[in-house]
Amino acid sequence: MTFSRAAMSLVVLALAASGCGDSDPPMGPPLSQAQYAGVGAACRSGVNADCVQTPAPLECLPFKGGYCGLRGCTKTEDCPLGSACVAHDDGQNYCFLICVEKVDCNPTRPLDAQSNCSSNITFVGGDRGKKACVPPS
Repeated sequence: MTFSRAAMSLVVLALAASGCGDSDPPMGPPLSQAQYAGVGAACRSGVNADCVQTPAPLECLPFKGGYCGLRGCTKTEDCPLGSACVAHDDGQNYCFLICVEKVDCNPTRPLDAQSNCSSNITFVGGDRGKKACVPPS
């Protein structure tokens, strides 16, 4: 039995289509509001334009690799959802991204400036039991 080119093309298309469907790979966990806002992203030091400016303008904080965030928070409610107000050892308060493990901190950071997911920090307002992405100094 011989197939025409058109028939063979239909067989190939049918086989290709049968491989499609609901078995798409998972897209990972949903992003928090803070991640959508760009909190924790790398930036060029002092270049606020590298950080997302809506819905709240973020600034490029002076850490290794830069860190898009907010300075001067007084409570976690001052920060985008998914971040928390942290008292840093430099005497400033910052909104840092909340994490469970280190991989949560670094999807937009270069290898040489990765943040650490740490519980060894002081949350302003006492958010005990949480961890935050602390950038390298």
